Amino acid sequence: MHRRSLVAGLAALPVLAAPAARAQRGFPERPITMIVAFAPGGGTDVAARTLARFMEKDLGQPVVVVNRPGAGGEIGWSELARARPDGYTIGFINTPNLLTVPIERQARFRFEDFAPIANIVDDPGGIWVLQDSPIASLADMLEAAKRRPGEISYGTTGVGSDDHLAMLALERLTGTKFLHVPFNGSSQVRTALLSRQLALAVVNMGEGMADWRQGLIRPLGAMAERRWEGAPEVPTFREMGLDLVQGSQRGVGAPAGVPREVLDRLALAVRRAVEDPEFRVAARQQSLPLRFLGPDEWHAELLAMKAGFERLWAQHPWRE
Repeated sequence: MHRRSLVAGLAALPVLAAPAARAQRGFPERPITMIVAFAPGGGTDVAARTLARFMEKDLGQPVVVVNRPGAGGEIGWSELARARPDGYTIGFINTPNLLTVPIERQARFRFEDFAPIANIVDDPGGIWVLQDSPIASLADMLEAAKRRPGEISYGTTGVGSDDHLAMLALERLTGTKFLHVPFNGSSQVRTALLSRQLALAVVNMGEGMADWRQGLIRPLGAMAERRWEGAPEVPTFREMGLDLVQGSQRGVGAPAGVPREVLDRLALAVRRAVEDPEFRVAARQQSLPLRFLGPDEWHAELLAMKAGFERLWAQHPWRE
């Protein structure tokens, strides 16, 4: 009796497994929503929309980008964290905000609420001024800040953003004090600079390149370990005597609990997009410094980054 039951059970297994296997092979069977937690027109939004077009080619389904800006990314990422973990809702996730927001306040999401899919961009920070600004160099900027502590305004993409943390580090390194003005996205920071509401815009190098090419703004330096090939004439802060390296990674994530097969399929679509020669041309045109990392490699890097920010918060809380 037991033997007949066992044989019957084994015979039934392929019948039970087949629908699940077909479901995985068929993913995706409908459009995918990609949440961007920052305003339209910024570097994250541009990268997301470019990637979505190329992912569509590989996945065979539309990838629809929706913007949910506000609270340094918390609004959009909270929506992503609450989404059903079936692979049909994904989102762009950015460092350090994804990691720092839950450290600095009681946020509606945790890092553990997400499953990293793949990193795409690793963009060094930069400080930008208007083309006709009297601030000609980083040294000029620091001298002005020492003469007028707390009066030289700078815009960032929010409290706890890579831009904000970089300026706090600069203040500690140089004994200066600036006036922080947070915004919901880099496009708003650039608009405020161009309309002369700010003295400085602190946004990633890739986000300032278009305005620089048009002769509207210019960089004072890049917060990179080495000069970026996209702007080789811009010196690093280290070259100018300040040990300051900061930037933002931008990639794609899903709600935690997404099936591994779906996660791997999405990561494959991202990798194929990044390897597509047309995508790489578009990335160069948009000044996107590319650095692909798969799910496991990026997850490990994010965990290490999270631990570092937790140590920094314990030593120097950055809440304003």
